Amino acid sequence: MSFSSGVKNEICRFPDFSKDEAIAVISAIMKVSGTLSLGGNKQMSFNVATENPAIARFIFKILKENFNIHTEILVKKSNSLKKNNVYIVHINEAMGIRTLLQEVSVLKEKQGIISLDYSIPKKIIENDECKKLYIKGAFLGGGSISNPEKTYHLEFVTHNEDYARDLSGVINCFGLNSKVIQRKNSFVVYLKEGEQIVDLLNIIGAHSSLMKLENVRIMKEMRNNVNRLVNCETANLSKTVNASVRQVESIRLIQREIGLSRLPQNLRDIAEVRVNYPDETLNELGQMLDPPVGKSGVNHRLRRIEKIAEELRKEGK
Repeated sequence: MSFSSGVKNEICRFPDFSKDEAIAVISAIMKVSGTLSLGGNKQMSFNVATENPAIARFIFKILKENFNIHTEILVKKSNSLKKNNVYIVHINEAMGIRTLLQEVSVLKEKQGIISLDYSIPKKIIENDECKKLYIKGAFLGGGSISNPEKTYHLEFVTHNEDYARDLSGVINCFGLNSKVIQRKNSFVVYLKEGEQIVDLLNIIGAHSSLMKLENVRIMKEMRNNVNRLVNCETANLSKTVNASVRQVESIRLIQREIGLSRLPQNLRDIAEVRVNYPDETLNELGQMLDPPVGKSGVNHRLRRIEKIAEELRKEGK
C-alpha cells in the first residue's frame, strides 16, 4: 500500500458528522472527483469514481446517514496497466441527485437556469471545522502525497482554475503556503515543504500518518547531519594532507637548492620535524619542538618556509 493510500484509509475511518460537516466533506469530494451526466428527458445522474474501496464506503455511509440517499456502488476494471478495480458511487434522479447537488452547492440555480458551481460558497465553510472537513474531502477526491522517504510533495488535482485558487485559499487560512500550477488540463494545488505537509495531515485528521512522516523526517535529518559532518571532516582532512604535501615539497626544494643549514634555527627545526612526520597536525608538530610552539606559531614558520621556496622557484626560472 502506498503512503498516499494509507493516509486516505486513515481519514475514512470515522465518517460520523453533523449535517453541516457532511455537506462540507461531500461537496469537496463531488466537486473534485465527480462526473455529472444528462440522459434522456433531462434525467440527471452523478458518479464518483475511486480505486480506493474505503473512500467508496465512506461516501456511501455519509449519503445514507446524513442525506437519506441509498446509492449504488458499481465495480469495474481500470483501463490502466495494473487493471485495478474502480469503485463507482452512482446517484440518479430517483435517489434524489438533483436536490443533493444543490444542497452541497455543486449546482446552482439562477433565474430558473441550473449550472455548475465552481466556487466554494462561504456557507459550506462557515467555521474552521467545516474548512478542515472540506480539505479532507478534497484530498479524498483528488489528493495524493509522495512517499516521504523519497520526497516531500502533497497535491490536490482539480479541473478548474478558479476552484483551485479557492481551495488554495481555504488551505492557506490555516497558515500554510499552498500554490497553484497548471498541469496539462488540470490545476494542481500543492505543498512541497515537509513541515507544511505535516500541518496539513494534522488538519485532515491523519495523525498516524503524520507520526510516520515525522519519523521519516527525523531520520532523514539525522542522515543529512551525519553526511554534512563526514563531508566537513573529509574536506578538512584533504586540506590538511594537501598542505602537508606542499610543505614537504617546499622543504625538499630548499634542501636541494641551498641546504636546510642556511635556514634560521627555528625554521630548520620545524622543517626537520615536518619532513619526519608528514601526517601529524600542526598542534602535534608544535609539541615536538623544544620549547613547544602553538599551532599559530608552527603555521607561521611553515608559511615562511613556503615563501622561501617560492622565491627559489622564481630564481630558478
